[in-house]
Amino acid sequence: MYKLLLVEDEDLVRNGIKRFVSFGELNIDRIYEAANGEEGLRVFREQLPDLVLLDINMPRMNGLDFAAKIKELKPEVKIAVITGYDYYDYAVAALKIGIDDYVLKPVSRNDVFEVLSKLVNKLRNEGQQAELLALLKDFRSAASEAGEDAAGEAGGGKRLIAHFIEDNMSNPEFSLTVLAELMGFSPGYMSTLFKKHFNVSFQDHIAAVRLERAKLQLLASDKKVYEISTEVGFDNPNYFSAAFKKKYGMSPLQYRERIKE
Repeated sequence: MYKLLLVEDEDLVRNGIKRFVSFGELNIDRIYEAANGEEGLRVFREQLPDLVLLDINMPRMNGLDFAAKIKELKPEVKIAVITGYDYYDYAVAALKIGIDDYVLKPVSRNDVFEVLSKLVNKLRNEGQQAELLALLKDFRSAASEAGEDAAGEAGGGKRLIAHFIEDNMSNPEFSLTVLAELMGFSPGYMSTLFKKHFNVSFQDHIAAVRLERAKLQLLASDKKVYEISTEVGFDNPNYFSAAFKKKYGMSPLQYRERIKE
């Protein structure tokens, strides 16, 4: 869950945002508010929120100065500014000093929801990336300290490999060599490590996962077979259809028709 600080000197705007925006959908469970920059800075120091939505033209402290100060206190904080059309150039300049996005007045509920959604997604992505990098660091550390066999047994190794596969599932160029480079191992050792974790070869595993994804797409959508082929990482629709038929005993279209019947 995330904490939001709302800094806006107009009570009507501030109260409207608090009342009408669906914060629960954004996993925002705590909302703090301030009517000017000085008060906002005090609240920020006390609560260290994850997100800040502020009016760029605030009393007692310039919006850019406020943003710069809170970035020093918490560099990873995500900031969006509320600005009028007359301040467009001002807002563009603000983006260059670390402000992530902006909302133009008059502010609507949908505008605020959309910009906060973008900030929340940034936080989530950065959190996942940090977790992945930490996991990769631990994995490589285990390899260097206890040898390659220990690396194969290191906690989280399978999860780390699965994460890379998930991120690259739709990329037809993704291969064991690419995975080895991402993990920091040789292709030969990566092949051995993969079989140790998944009990099959890399090629067999990724083909099986892609075909299972294709089955779901065939059932849940009306997309063309070639569109599904591309989305699950096959660069040749004919090869995809042949692989699908070999595994499931029927073509993708036959499978879709049979299930619908």
